[in-house]
Amino acid sequence: MSAFALTAPGTEEFLSCAEACFAALPAVMRQAAGDVRIVVMDYAEDEILDDMEIDDALELTGLYVGTPLTLESVTQPAMERPLIYLYRMPILFEWAARGDATIEELVSHVFIHELGHHFGWSDEEIDAKLAEEDEN
Repeated sequence: MSAFALTAPGTEEFLSCAEACFAALPAVMRQAAGDVRIVVMDYAEDEILDDMEIDDALELTGLYVGTPLTLESVTQPAMERPLIYLYRMPILFEWAARGDATIEELVSHVFIHELGHHFGWSDEEIDAKLAEEDEN
């Protein structure tokens, strides 16, 4: 038996990572994000996977659910609080497979990607912004 046991971070640790990432954002981004709520689950629900036509739950690490800020207006505000889902097991599997990133880096990457959707950015715009961050 090993002298120590390595345990995977639980939902609370994932939530703490995402909240730390949010807190580290520039104030203008935090203010623009408003009251985005972060939810950590082990996997996406079957209904979500079916709607997105995803066969393998490990392929979905995060999801934004809400109205992007670019589509809101004073006369047509979002009716529900926006949500960012982080899926723990797919992120852990990616971490184990890659071996070149920390859990904190992967959680932050997924969180920022989903927050980008809240800001109304396309996947291409988000990827470009994340690539800029990786270079700095």
